[in-house]
Amino acid sequence: MVSTINTNLFRGIISSPCFAIAALLMVFSRTVLQSQSAPQSVDNNGIYEFLDELASGHIIAINQAVKPFNRDYIARKLEEADLRREELNRRQLGELDFYLADFQKDMGNGAGVKGKAEWVTLGVALRGERCFDMFYYSDSLFSITVNPIVGGEMFYTGDGNATYWRNGVDVRAYLGNWAFFASLRDNHEDPILGKAGYLAQRRGGHIKNGTDYSEMRGGIAYRWEWGDIGLKKDNFVWGTNYNGANIFGGRNPSFIYLNLHLTPTYWFEFNYIHGWLNSMVVDSARSFWVSNGYGDDYRERYHKKYLAANMFTFTPLDQLNISVGNSVVYDDASANPAYLFPLFFYKSVDHSMTSGIDNMNSQMFLDISSRQIKNLHLYATLFIDELSVKRFGMDDQWNFLGWKAGGRLSNFPLENLSVTGEFTYSYPLTYQHYVPTTTFESNNFNLGHYLTDNARELYMALGYKPLRAMDISLYFVGAVRGPDYTELGTGRVGNPPLESVEWERRVVGMKARFQPYNDLYIWLGFEISDISGDASLSPPCFYGDKNILDIGVTFGF
Repeated sequence: MVSTINTNLFRGIISSPCFAIAALLMVFSRTVLQSQSAPQSVDNNGIYEFLDELASGHIIAINQAVKPFNRDYIARKLEEADLRREELNRRQLGELDFYLADFQKDMGNGAGVKGKAEWVTLGVALRGERCFDMFYYSDSLFSITVNPIVGGEMFYTGDGNATYWRNGVDVRAYLGNWAFFASLRDNHEDPILGKAGYLAQRRGGHIKNGTDYSEMRGGIAYRWEWGDIGLKKDNFVWGTNYNGANIFGGRNPSFIYLNLHLTPTYWFEFNYIHGWLNSMVVDSARSFWVSNGYGDDYRERYHKKYLAANMFTFTPLDQLNISVGNSVVYDDASANPAYLFPLFFYKSVDHSMTSGIDNMNSQMFLDISSRQIKNLHLYATLFIDELSVKRFGMDDQWNFLGWKAGGRLSNFPLENLSVTGEFTYSYPLTYQHYVPTTTFESNNFNLGHYLTDNARELYMALGYKPLRAMDISLYFVGAVRGPDYTELGTGRVGNPPLESVEWERRVVGMKARFQPYNDLYIWLGFEISDISGDASLSPPCFYGDKNILDIGVTFGF
């Protein structure tokens, strides 16, 4: 029997204008290109940092405001760089060949071995001829890649160690213009380092009274010449950053969302999502008692909660991206067609939909990224939760917004060296909402910046890449958070920013990371860390004045 929630979800998708548009595009678009659109995990930092470096060097151009990138998009960017090899230094050439060995499979069906299965030995992988795959098959119509996911990490703090390891499998397949991907992993973390209430960048998981949890990611997507559409359960990040995005930060557990991505011309890109969030708020009208041989049990059901968001990116000048967008979190009984329309300004729609009653929770955002000066990347992002023009001239009232500004200088004046600086500031009640079913959260995890509201952070880093796919960084993080006015029960307007420091973290650290072959990461890090203030906002093993040694290895994401 099909459940009511799944039926409503299906009906909401197939009745949406977005679905109708996509269906027409599938019928009338040219399919001979056989492009693919499986996303590359946002956790694969190596490839994203390499593309960032190539863009800053004016080798390629990218839009870094919306991630993940599709693998075919990454493949095309690597091909562009391959045509300009004379402009790359020795280390960059090695890194380009290293990633081409992986992404060559996504340059079109039929690449590599045709019509038979292939096992790639470690020797072949280490020589850079092909990346390692546990199983790979390709012919003129269909291809599939299967890889294990396995890894572990240990933190040594002297008086409170922590361990983490995971295992699973990752599958990616293409059939013509269709892409299918699935990733299942079991996670084991003791103690839990990614709880919803912690001010940490570590992604959280679905915890059920223990230290083990599993996560399923995946989706199906259709690609045509200038766009793609998909139904996915994955992590995404919106907002240019080097140390935590402040639009969609990506720390929350993955959730199901409908995704539309269009690039009709070189100077415009459009992204839209509609997500099914987990409110974690019990709906008593839908909950009920169950009696069976095990006794009486209360069957709890959550209130339904949804997210709609879009981002319009314009490129008026080479290497200058200006992105504007908006979002809404709403709690209707089912997916509302008004929010399934990709191009709307949702706050205005909400005012008509909820006229005379309490509105839903809407947001606006702006992202500016400039690489017009070679080797220099400057950027700024703005997240607006609530904005009143009259408050700008007041001394005792503040708007609910957060902003980030930063820059990175790469390969100048020395090759393979980078210097990064980033400052983040959020005012009180940004990302917060007084209605539990419309908070900017899923599974109680904030969807925005990891420090949430009423916070400030300074991040500085010096990076060096001595070898292909190896980087060494020295960094400083200074972060503070003020009072949580939602817990204090104060009024919504007139709460002073950072009136007092309730939590503070200062870190000086060094980290070395290396990929012997594709998707295998080995790292070693050391931090001198001091966390003070509200102890409930940090894992106990990291709280206080600690020297932390971090050792890890992982294959797959």
